[in-house]
Amino acid sequence: MIIMPPGEKMQLNQLALAPFYNEIVQKKERSPLPYVYSSLDDLLFELSLRRRTVESAKALQFSGVKFATYRKSHCNERFWSRTDKGGFRLRDGVMPSDGIQDIYQNGPLYGFECSMAIMIVMYKAVLDQIGPQAFNTYFNDLLLYDWHYDSDLGFTQTSWPMEASPGDILYFKNPDHNPETPEWQGENVIKLEDDLYYGHGVGIKSSASIIAALNARRRPGSMVSAYLMNQVIHPNYEHLRGLAGVFARIGGQVYKRPKEIV
Repeated sequence: MIIMPPGEKMQLNQLALAPFYNEIVQKKERSPLPYVYSSLDDLLFELSLRRRTVESAKALQFSGVKFATYRKSHCNERFWSRTDKGGFRLRDGVMPSDGIQDIYQNGPLYGFECSMAIMIVMYKAVLDQIGPQAFNTYFNDLLLYDWHYDSDLGFTQTSWPMEASPGDILYFKNPDHNPETPEWQGENVIKLEDDLYYGHGVGIKSSASIIAALNARRRPGSMVSAYLMNQVIHPNYEHLRGLAGVFARIGGQVYKRPKEIV
C-alpha cells in the first residue's frame, strides 16, 4: 500500500489521474508491500519519470539504432569516442544532453548491446524529466558501457517481479545459451505495460515471445528454457527529484506536476 502523510494521501485520492498513472497507483495500493513517500509530489515525480522511461524505450526502438556486440559496436564519432572495450565515452566539449539526444536523432549511426540500450533509455528519460540544465550538471562524464552508470541514477534492486511497474528494468536469463553467441545469454528489458517489454535486439514483445527468441539461441539440443528472473531494478526517484529541485531553488529548471496527472 501507499504510505504518505495523511493530508497528502487525501489529495492523492482526490486526483483524477490519467490511466497510465492510475494503474500504477492502484497496483501499489493493492500491494502487501509498503510504498513510502514523504510527499505527494515525490510520488507524482516517480509516476512522471516512469512514463518518460516507457516513452524513451519506445522511441529508441524506432530510432534506427542497431544491435551489435561490443566487438562490433559503433557510434557517431562527433559526439562519442569508442573505447577499446566497445563502450562510448562522451567527447570533451560535448554537452551530455546533446550526446544522448544524438543517439535518438541519428540512430542508424549507432550499434550496441542490450545493457547499453537500457542505460541510454534511462538517461534519456531523466534528461526529459529534469531538463538539460540539471542533466548536464550532474551527468557530465558519461560512459556508455554494459551496466556502467552514473551514481546519480542510484539504481535499487528488489526481488519481487510481480511488483514490477511500467518503467522498471527486468532481465530474461537464457541459462543454456549457445556458447558461440554469448550476447544471447539473456535480455535486459524495460517493462512498458502488463506483459509487454522493450529489449534491444528483440524489440517490443510479450514475455512468451522474448523467451521464445532466447530459446531459439540455446545450445544445440538444449531443453532448458529461458525465464524471467526475480529481479526488478529502478532508479532512485527521490534523489533524482532532488537534483531537479536544486535548480528550482536557484531559479533554473523547475519540476512541475505534469498536466496529464492533475
